[in-house]
Formats: sequence, C-alpha cells, structure tokens
Amino acid sequence: MKLLLLILGMVLIVEGLPYAVAPEKMREWLLTLSELPPATMRVFGFISLGGGLLICWVVQKTSLFS
Repeated sequence: MKLLLLILGMVLIVEGLPYAVAPEKMREWLLTLSELPPATMRVFGFISLGGGLLICWVVQKTSLFS
C-alpha cells in the first residue's frame, strides 16, 4: 500500500509540474491537443502505455536499478 501511495504521489508531481511552471504554455498545448483527431490521440495513448509497461518490466526483471 505504501508503494502505491508513493507512486500516486509521484504521478501527481509529474502531472502538476507543467501547470505550475508554465500554465500559459500548457493552455496552448492543450488547445493544440484538442484539435487532434481521436485516432491520433489513441495512437499516442497506446505508445505511452507501451512505454510505461516496458519501463516497469525492465525495472522489475533486470538489476540495472538496484
């Protein structure tokens, strides 16, 4: 449970940082993102998901980060 809460905290830090540092640029970026077709957004989502899974797998299965 502690690990899950730590992960949630890290996600909130990473997600909130751009809004705190450059809110105007984030607004512009979100407007640009909202104009993308759903298929393109889906591709970016699957790429991000795959990248996250790959990182988790590499960290879990190797001793690179121990």
